[in-house]
Amino acid sequence: MTLLRIEESGLTYYQFAALRAVPELRHGLFTRLGGVSQPPYASLNVGSSVGDDRASVAENSRRCVATLGFQVGQVVTAFQVHSSTVARVDRRDAGRVIPATDGLVTDARGIVLVLRFADCVPILLYDAEHAALGLAHAGWRGTLEGIAARAVSAMQEHFGSRPERLWAGIGPAIGPCCYQVGADLRDAFARRFGEQAVATNGAGPVVDLPRANALALEEAGLQEIEIAGLCTACHTGEFFSHRAEGGRTGRQPALIGLAG
Repeated sequence: MTLLRIEESGLTYYQFAALRAVPELRHGLFTRLGGVSQPPYASLNVGSSVGDDRASVAENSRRCVATLGFQVGQVVTAFQVHSSTVARVDRRDAGRVIPATDGLVTDARGIVLVLRFADCVPILLYDAEHAALGLAHAGWRGTLEGIAARAVSAMQEHFGSRPERLWAGIGPAIGPCCYQVGADLRDAFARRFGEQAVATNGAGPVVDLPRANALALEEAGLQEIEIAGLCTACHTGEFFSHRAEGGRTGRQPALIGLAG
């Protein structure tokens, strides 16, 4: 797995080398660096519901989209509710916010899928065979409810994707080093994903959200899964972290789209 750290147009973001190699595919896992928001949202906050100045959020969003060669009017995003709901979108949805949704899939060119994160797991999906892609937001609830597998199923249903031919990337998210949970949640993850997704450290039970979603993707039939391995809570100088910053922080975006 190769994860590239890129500094461009004053912004810092990450890309998976496997996707960067596809000329028509553009993606970015953005950090909190390079925006105009003031503390505690400094500085590239794209979350409009956390208390930040809306003009600052709009400018931050514009910068992220423009860095990848898109315009704001080409964005399709969602009102995220920690669900396992996945929606198919196309160019008719450009500029829309899809209600109560945490996963988006498309085979349309000329739009860019955008979701927001601050510890939850970004899941990127790409089907080279059918030129289709997906983006999902997986918190603990969505992970247990199966959003990773539902995104794969949506690509199968709508585009004919074959799971064994899909590529998946799991972006920066809170790691098991920092994600302490109660015993009940730890047990729920152990029942669903096995002991590979849980552990115990000096602070008590922990859950490995990135690994749990990788296991879910493996169960769905995927063979090529890359995990960024960057903990957002460990690196608050570069990422927003809801857990590490006590809930008062911003959101960084993940973007993926096909130029056209």
